[in-house]
Amino acid sequence: MIPRYSTKDMSLIWSTKNKYKLWLKIEILACEIQEKLGVIPKNKSAVIKKLANFDEEKILLIEKETKHDVIAFLTNLAEYVGDNSKFIHKGLTSSDILDTCFSIQLSEATDLLIKELKEVLLVLKKKAAKYKYLQCIGRSHGIHAEPMTMGLKFAYAYAEFDRNLYRLKNAKKEISVCKISGPVGTYSSVSPKVEEYVAKKLKLKPETVSTQIIPRDRHANFFSTLSILASSIERLSVEIRHMQRTEVLEAEEYFSVGQKGSSAMPHKRNPVLSENLTGLARYIRNTCNSSTENIVLWHERDISHSSVERIIGPDITIAMHFSLIRLKDLIKNLVIYPKNIQRNLDQLQGLHFSQNVMLKLIDKGVTREVAYKIVQESAMKTWNSIRTNKNKSFLSFLLSNKKVSSKINKKELIKIFNNKLFIKNINHIYKNVFK
Repeated sequence: MIPRYSTKDMSLIWSTKNKYKLWLKIEILACEIQEKLGVIPKNKSAVIKKLANFDEEKILLIEKETKHDVIAFLTNLAEYVGDNSKFIHKGLTSSDILDTCFSIQLSEATDLLIKELKEVLLVLKKKAAKYKYLQCIGRSHGIHAEPMTMGLKFAYAYAEFDRNLYRLKNAKKEISVCKISGPVGTYSSVSPKVEEYVAKKLKLKPETVSTQIIPRDRHANFFSTLSILASSIERLSVEIRHMQRTEVLEAEEYFSVGQKGSSAMPHKRNPVLSENLTGLARYIRNTCNSSTENIVLWHERDISHSSVERIIGPDITIAMHFSLIRLKDLIKNLVIYPKNIQRNLDQLQGLHFSQNVMLKLIDKGVTREVAYKIVQESAMKTWNSIRTNKNKSFLSFLLSNKKVSSKINKKELIKIFNNKLFIKNINHIYKNVFK
């Protein structure tokens, strides 16, 4: 991932140095158990552990000749441990090291993502509590529908991200597996006890049944989970972008002192953070698709998945880590404009009470079809009044409509026009969300 969208902690997990350290750790653990099993002489694992080291630059030079990264690593390692090198990697295949290492990296990366996702949930919960009763207009198809509250927007997001947290935890469990079973997964050259020992030491579980590699449906599930999380980030980001539109302006990204919005227009205050998150979500989703294609490999393994994973492993987890941190700060500093929210709520002259009126007519004995037609007649007159800037209220059209007044008296009608009716069950929703 380019530095612009990288985070230090996540990048360290995917550094070349850390990769080699993990390879070495796996090899030494394998030596420890093989010594206990009598496969290699006593005390050799301790000697190897003491002498073992590697040189990143030297490994790369060796790889230019071998065209094989694990062999290059083992060759360099042999320069430090001498004759003891013959006890290293005994009965193992490269993928035993590579796949187990990849599992560790993905598991550690997930821990960082879970930490930040919990932070996002915390700020969403605070916003939901703060604006629980701040009424705003709800929209369907981008058009005013019925009132809700600004707090509910954050509550919806909280529930969605909480589901993402659940999925992410499960994805970690599925990917946290160890594979040390030899060339085609039959343990023909290495005891299953080696895999069990190494897995336990690394807090992994032995793969149920492997080929030369860990089956890639596990990885596809992991990256698909990140793809869903990316879509959730984008959904919230797009909502913020819509709320910051000049004509709406119910919310706005924090605009810091000295910040600039345009090189040509000094007045601009753009939702750049939300737009940035939208773009990163597109990247993550599209890149994740390749992980599903990696499931399909020839027989017990080919190498077509490798190049993909060397890219998407670091890039997607780093991009997601960056996105969660940015989203957390965005929500935390989001500016809400109650006066503009009220202005928009009143904009359609009470049209959002149309269902209330229709239901009241039905209660009075009018069929649903007829009630709908009666209310729509007054609603369309209100729309035309708004369109021509006459701004006559929906209530006034209803009061002058004999089909309405013959069934509902003025006092009853005015009682219906109460915004609080729309949020009478908000506590029920909050109890479901914030259990």
